[in-house]
Amino acid sequence: MFRALQISLITLLFTAFTCAAGSVRSDEVICGRWMSVDKDLVIQVSKDNTEYHAKILWFDDRDDSKELDDHLDRLNPDPALRSRKIVGMNVLEKLEYSPNTNTWENGVIYDAQHGRLWNSCAYITDKGELKVKGYWHFKFIGKTLTFKRI
Repeated sequence: MFRALQISLITLLFTAFTCAAGSVRSDEVICGRWMSVDKDLVIQVSKDNTEYHAKILWFDDRDDSKELDDHLDRLNPDPALRSRKIVGMNVLEKLEYSPNTNTWENGVIYDAQHGRLWNSCAYITDKGELKVKGYWHFKFIGKTLTFKRI
């Protein structure tokens, strides 16, 4: 009897975990916390209605004596935004999932180091890495950042 109860519990737990894992929609697999492969940036990707965005949770500031909270968006072209903090700032917005290509397209990424906006797209590799590309009008003119889920 104890063995049957044990098998039933294991089956129930396995089913619950399988259902929970399967409940993540393919378009939402991008959501979560990601660290750059250079280990100098952590972002949180979230969904708002049909659009995805990412905010900075942490970045490596070893070369600067300031606290993380003291870093402001000083290079923003909009003077009204120059006093906002880098940590917590949305840097990736308006990404839309494209089920035909299993990618996220038509986004805008903000480069706080230079105060510039770029077109953006993203995809997840077979290895589970998140690739985010910032580009200027054409995808082959850009830079790709690689992240691993944390």
